[in-house]
Amino acid sequence: MTDFDPATFANYGPKEFAQLVKSTPDAKIAEVMSGNLRGTVLDEVFTRLPTIFRPEKAGSTNAVIHWTITGRPDGGSDTYEIVVADGTCTVDKTPQHEPKLTLTMGPVEFLRIVSGGANPVMMFMTGKLKAKGDLGLAANIANLFDIPKA
Repeated sequence: MTDFDPATFANYGPKEFAQLVKSTPDAKIAEVMSGNLRGTVLDEVFTRLPTIFRPEKAGSTNAVIHWTITGRPDGGSDTYEIVVADGTCTVDKTPQHEPKLTLTMGPVEFLRIVSGGANPVMMFMTGKLKAKGDLGLAANIANLFDIPKA
């Protein structure tokens, strides 16, 4: 399974998706994410986040997190909002609230992180991931989701 085709992402479970991202070269991911299917990929990933949310790990965490993925074909970026509140996780394609944390990264880095194929701390240390706001929350995000291991 090495055909990085966003049209078939809905058919993949989290582990299959992680393996697909792991086996796809960065150049191919960058190509797909700079084309017409970028929105399809991002929507599919963010739609799945509430399904892999671990409320037992969230405890009393109440936070708004904005994920900004740069590198849109028009030179802009896409921002999705995740709200963790009272043991639930919701996602909105259009940010509605002031964030406690904003994470900014390129599309390749984003897919590597959400598929378990990259270390977010190392990406932060090397400048590939930028975090603004509550860095303690940033360090804990991976615990809030059952990220598949590629």
